[in-house]
Amino acid sequence: MRYCGREFTDEEIKLIQHLIVSIPGINRKKLSQRFCEEVSWRKPDGGLKEMSCRVAFLKMQKDGHIRLPAPRRVLCKPAPKRTLFAEPQPVIQKKAGAYELQVEIVRKSDSALWNEYIDRYHYLGYTPLSGAQLRYFVKADDQVLALLGFGAAAWKTAPRDEYIGWDAETRKKNLHLIVNNCRFLVLPWVVSRNLASRVLSLTSKRIVSDWQERYHYAPVLMETFVEKQRFQGTCYKATNWIYVGDTKGRGKLDVQNEYKLPVKAVWLYPLRKDFRRRLIEG
Repeated sequence: MRYCGREFTDEEIKLIQHLIVSIPGINRKKLSQRFCEEVSWRKPDGGLKEMSCRVAFLKMQKDGHIRLPAPRRVLCKPAPKRTLFAEPQPVIQKKAGAYELQVEIVRKSDSALWNEYIDRYHYLGYTPLSGAQLRYFVKADDQVLALLGFGAAAWKTAPRDEYIGWDAETRKKNLHLIVNNCRFLVLPWVVSRNLASRVLSLTSKRIVSDWQERYHYAPVLMETFVEKQRFQGTCYKATNWIYVGDTKGRGKLDVQNEYKLPVKAVWLYPLRKDFRRRLIEG
């Protein structure tokens, strides 16, 4: 059975059940850490994949395969924060070339502000990014103009996978080498022709080194999904991203085609010339 991109054997399910009953008082966090250590389920940087493991355990419990220890505390989703720092501003109207842009990685102290901007002004709102991730502010004269978020790649999508030419096993092994531009927002009061493409160009030039510094490996390809009913993907096209096809408008678990989702255009941006060889050969 597959959860969170990993195949779990019958023996591993039995191991999880054994750990639950054999270690009195074990909580869900320690259970996921112990399992990851036992089966050596690790991220590319060597750390345990405990967050993916905890999500997998919750899905296993929902499907009736295991019974997890009761949670120590019930977490309530907090209401989105609203501060004066992210209030709407007067319209800024300049040519893109008139800005001296600075691209800054979001620090822990500014994380809530990035979340608030996205929640208030991005059409998808804020949800936590999945897997390895980087978030950016783009500023000029200390004023935030745009925000970007990069996270884990989609588990599978036919246009991308056909363009790369890999099989399921190779994809499983090398998927971490793709990063997903899952959020991109130019703030609504910033009116500047070509600013979006300039921002994309600047971030594409530094994301490899930033990712290497944080996660100790270098991605070779970026992807993004552009909702076709809302956007044309003009800024991606202007910065040499490659359109490779459309999604089918189905969720990743919708095997019966019951839940129609918006069709999205799939765009890719190679971060090195031999990206295909790296993704296929590792």
